[in-house]
Amino acid sequence: MSRAPSFCGVILAAGESTRMGSDKALLSWPPGKAGIATNQTFLSATIATLNAINDMVIVVGGKNAEYLKPIVYAAGASLVQNRNPELGQFSSLQIGLQEVLNQGRDAAMVTLVDRPPPRVNTLRALHLAFEEAALHGKWAVVPEYNGKHGHPFLIGREMISAFLKADVTATARDIEHKNQGQIQYFPVDDPFVTFNVDTPQDYEALAENAPHGNSRE
Repeated sequence: MSRAPSFCGVILAAGESTRMGSDKALLSWPPGKAGIATNQTFLSATIATLNAINDMVIVVGGKNAEYLKPIVYAAGASLVQNRNPELGQFSSLQIGLQEVLNQGRDAAMVTLVDRPPPRVNTLRALHLAFEEAALHGKWAVVPEYNGKHGHPFLIGREMISAFLKADVTATARDIEHKNQGQIQYFPVDDPFVTFNVDTPQDYEALAENAPHGNSRE
């Protein structure tokens, strides 16, 4: 790349959270503990974290878009709606990435709403890793923790194009495999990049490891 990419954060939040029983975007962050007040949600905390690194943040909602609006706008992000979330997560990714281009940005930092926000220092390290990788012709940087790939992943215009050209029935993993040589995997010391919260039991487990505050440097 001839210049530093202009990054936009993308949060995929259109799922119906059927296994959790309530919208994961609205889960308290940090998880509620005795004597500790929580005034953020997974969604608002993730927006705040991404805002520290990116030019702007886009949230992709689904049927939940109307009740996500107050949180999204109060946190200083933008909201786009996937009107057919039943098509799957990849359809939300495509909608979010198209909006990245619509907003004049050429790179994206993509994460899911069903996980705790990563450390800001983790995002800074990933951003620097992407700039270095781009100099060597790479299209994406994916964080690793204990050998497991996680989020957020960072992609430039070339990988954005690959995602947008794919059929809506594809998955992000399909595109990753097709473009393996263009991806840099980057080890980080942050377990939250791979911590999925799909069930109440996952959320309870997270409460045992969550920080006692709203920010994680």
